[in-house]
Amino acid sequence: MLAEQRDDIDNPLIWPILSVLEASNQSWKVHYLMAELQKNTIMDHLDDDPQLDLFKRNFLIMNALYQLQEMLLPQQWLQVESMDIRLMWRGAGSGFVQHEVNRDDPLRGYYMDWNNYDAQTEDVRELLSSFWKRYQQHVGHCSETTVERRNALAALGLAENASDSEIRRQWRKMALKWHPDRPEGDAATFRTMCEAWQSLRL
Repeated sequence: MLAEQRDDIDNPLIWPILSVLEASNQSWKVHYLMAELQKNTIMDHLDDDPQLDLFKRNFLIMNALYQLQEMLLPQQWLQVESMDIRLMWRGAGSGFVQHEVNRDDPLRGYYMDWNNYDAQTEDVRELLSSFWKRYQQHVGHCSETTVERRNALAALGLAENASDSEIRRQWRKMALKWHPDRPEGDAATFRTMCEAWQSLRL
């Protein structure tokens, strides 16, 4: 189904996402938006590999958001940031400021290129690594948010003599288990896992 839609650059999530955004004037995070779409059974299973499945869901959402951003101008502005997605209406006294699409934004360029949808596992790992660096900037400096090595290892359920490969393997397992997008996920535990992993990478 997706292959046929890609020929026409037709993203099936464009209108469902617009409906969600129009129904609420709140600011969304991308993983909350994904959970809302999953709750309404709009998002199908896309890949047998959990990491690639999550990546493809995220890709479709970001692609739809960037397409909507351009489609809604000039009457509306859709702010597209992973931690702050919101729809702003033009109108008297609304405080609406005219915006323009930044066509030089590398993130927009990435998600508007359908060739990237078929990323391989290694590509996804590199993207996740880049995301965690940006995530750290969002939540604060490393010195303020990371835990010490011993506590970090304990948070990941590892012994103090754990090898680098054991740490990497356990981090991937814990990140997949506790990611907020997953049914058993928990945002607070996921953040603890992120902080532990960042501390151990320093």
